[in-house]
Amino acid sequence: MWHRMMRLDRRWIFLTVALIVTVPFIFQWALPPGSVSPPTRALYDFLEKLPPGSPVMISFDYGPASMPELQPMAEALARHALKRKLRLMGIALWPQGTMLCQQAFTTAAEGTGAREGHEWVNLGYKPGALSVILGLGTDITQVYRADHREVPLRDLPIMAGVRSYDDIGLVIDLAAGMTPGDWVRFAQSRFGQALGIGCTAVMATDIYPYLQSKQVIGVLNGLKGAAEYESVTNHTGRASLGMTSQSIAHLAIIFFVLIGNIGYFASRGRRR
Repeated sequence: MWHRMMRLDRRWIFLTVALIVTVPFIFQWALPPGSVSPPTRALYDFLEKLPPGSPVMISFDYGPASMPELQPMAEALARHALKRKLRLMGIALWPQGTMLCQQAFTTAAEGTGAREGHEWVNLGYKPGALSVILGLGTDITQVYRADHREVPLRDLPIMAGVRSYDDIGLVIDLAAGMTPGDWVRFAQSRFGQALGIGCTAVMATDIYPYLQSKQVIGVLNGLKGAAEYESVTNHTGRASLGMTSQSIAHLAIIFFVLIGNIGYFASRGRRR
């Protein structure tokens, strides 16, 4: 038996892993998420305490390559903000961010009755990240004169009374690059803006020092952070399904490694 198993075509293993990864998405089945990490809980609690009508700004600083980790975060955060009746604003320091913002906000607004320009707005992309971050601290209308549809800000009900960081309850940077450091240095340190960060898992070790120094309210760490946020908001989305696929696939790979090693030693003993 062990000899036949050692000669098993590896394509059967590839097929098994492929089925394991896809089944949770097909049947919308998610494992219990477990405990929620303190950085995720802190960001959730901060949004919960904001009074209705407070503006919340999300900066989309990533591209399609990082969508599997960061887009579920954007949707979960936007859904929570709209549910809390907060004013949702999106900007982009990466060119692709405008499209990703529109997709996330449109998805989050489904079934809520939230309207673009009234409850949420996509201001779009502006080049020059540092100048944008600094400019938002003095006068938003000098940085963005219109939204991504070219509708002037003065004609958008959502922008009434919003001029600078002084009027924004929270800024959240969803990043796949180095922009979190810029937001901390120029928005939080200079203007005292409350700041949250969502990042890819490989970036998390660079972000946690900002959390420990209390320059950041909370951090969402990769797909796990997105799944945790879906959990605390009682929503099963792509992050929860993705974590289920990932967890089961890891268990399957461990199983195959164990069986392979047992088969190797068993067949070697038989040859002796």
